[in-house]
Amino acid sequence: MTDDSRLPRWNLAPILPRVEEPAFDEVFHRVEQEVTALVALFDRHGIGSQTQEDSSKTDAFEEVVRAYLDVRTRTYLVEAYLECLTAADSRDNAAQASLSELLPTLATLNLLLTRLTSWAGRLEVDALIASSPLARDHAFFLRKSQVRALHLMGPAEEALAADLLLTGSTAWERMHSTLTSQLMVPIEVDGQARQLPMSAIRNMAQNPDRALRHQAYDAEVAAWHQVRVPLAAAMNSIKGEVNLLSRRRGWSSPLEATLFEHAIDRPILEAMMDAAEESFDDFRRYLGAKARRLGLTTLAWHDMYAPVSEASEGWTYPQACHFILDHFRRFSPALDDTARRAFDEGWVDAEPREGKAGGAFCEWMRGAESRILTNFLPTYDGMSILAHELGHAYHNRTRATRTIIQRRTPSTLAETASIFCETLIAQAAYEESDDSQRLAILESFLQTACAVVVDIASRFYFEQRVFERRGLRDLSPDELCEEMRQAQARSYADGLDPNSYHPYMWAVKPHYYSGTASFYNYPYTFGLLFGLGLYANYRERPDRFVREYEDLLSRTGMATAAELAEGFGIDLRAPSFWRSSLDIVRERITRFEALVTLGEGSRGHT
Repeated sequence: MTDDSRLPRWNLAPILPRVEEPAFDEVFHRVEQEVTALVALFDRHGIGSQTQEDSSKTDAFEEVVRAYLDVRTRTYLVEAYLECLTAADSRDNAAQASLSELLPTLATLNLLLTRLTSWAGRLEVDALIASSPLARDHAFFLRKSQVRALHLMGPAEEALAADLLLTGSTAWERMHSTLTSQLMVPIEVDGQARQLPMSAIRNMAQNPDRALRHQAYDAEVAAWHQVRVPLAAAMNSIKGEVNLLSRRRGWSSPLEATLFEHAIDRPILEAMMDAAEESFDDFRRYLGAKARRLGLTTLAWHDMYAPVSEASEGWTYPQACHFILDHFRRFSPALDDTARRAFDEGWVDAEPREGKAGGAFCEWMRGAESRILTNFLPTYDGMSILAHELGHAYHNRTRATRTIIQRRTPSTLAETASIFCETLIAQAAYEESDDSQRLAILESFLQTACAVVVDIASRFYFEQRVFERRGLRDLSPDELCEEMRQAQARSYADGLDPNSYHPYMWAVKPHYYSGTASFYNYPYTFGLLFGLGLYANYRERPDRFVREYEDLLSRTGMATAAELAEGFGIDLRAPSFWRSSLDIVRERITRFEALVTLGEGSRGHT
């Protein structure tokens, strides 16, 4: 780890050769050939065919699954590598071309997994598990396959659907990603007309100058307005495709399908959402207190991420790294080693720049190794986001010995380690700070909690309505904007100035633009509240917690959320659990209100 303040770019050289090199072509074409051979193996064993032979399936299962795991793991590495290259620079034409060329191979692998699911789902699963150690290791997959098999079309239809995805939702998703990452926004800053990337414009929401925040918000909305037609076309096409396939596969709705894939059930979702809605008034207390802190009557949308204290600033990248390492080391050797490797071995790309994807993510590469993309700002929030993504890398480490099927963690559980690590750092920073710094730390936590509970609820309401209405016809850009405003009104009410709601959040959020990951909103709420519940468990019994927790993380793709929670005495279907997690949030809102009232470290940003 360097000791200066320059922001690092990640090092992908140890992963694969440069795309322009012949050695990369060799790797690329080798996986294509391996997938072709895998198709032949599936065909030879009749995997996913309309009829199944009556002979013993144990040998066939072990041969086919071992081959699938090997090939899918090697192909995944190429996929992850190209995804990282294109996220770091959407103008990398060579990487974009290779990723596009890889898509048919990925579609073939997805179809092979569908065939394997259909075949395995019709086997005598209990007998297979009893006779095969490999089947026993993948018992969760097999039992889920029995349910999935009931929701598959015929082999020919599934094959056609997989092929059409490439020119359907997958193509629309890539269009959204490319268009938004390259979108340049005109704005006047310090008397100079400039063209800035959308990510830089959205980062201005954190600027202490309210006039600049407002100006950036107006420029952002105007830019989204200019591209609303292609983005609405993408939204309509993707939601129409998902509606059609859900119906043809026998799901009552896309939501029902996602609940199964997210390893929870409707009673869990309803218990969580009921508790979330009960907390909206508490979050409006927070928004009201923040408004008072900023000298405002009511917050506008562009005020939500305004800093409330100078103490939120001044966290350079080296300072953030040292603080994270210090406190990760106190929790677990594995967590400490993960962060240390990330900093020392060039896993992190922290520099904001033109053409780079906005936001942050962590991509597993191989074994215990990951890569982290973030757009670091020298604030407490910047450190918090870095800790969050390192939590994902830690989660990846715990699954290092798991197969690629066992690693398939539902999105409800994918945020468990990241939220936990973010909370760990927040608590450490709070305990070591004065009141002015504590105000900034509480603000960072409450900003995130408000986004993940209140704003996520609005996104959930919006997506429900879009799926319902898209079942009848296309929605115009104006209709999508109106649905978004109504969803935000339901969540925020008068906690924000209703005239300032963001009508184009449907254009901002990439999660709406996936044909394979619908309703990627409520899993964030689940992740926050489940992570807080686990953190409370850790504080009560730290000596026993770490080993059991790392075991839980290693099995997030091998059990339902309810089964994993039971090991910690948590009943996810009981509203009391979700309320108790939200009580942690309420207590911090009360602390935040008290600090605002006392005026500790007061500084207005109007």
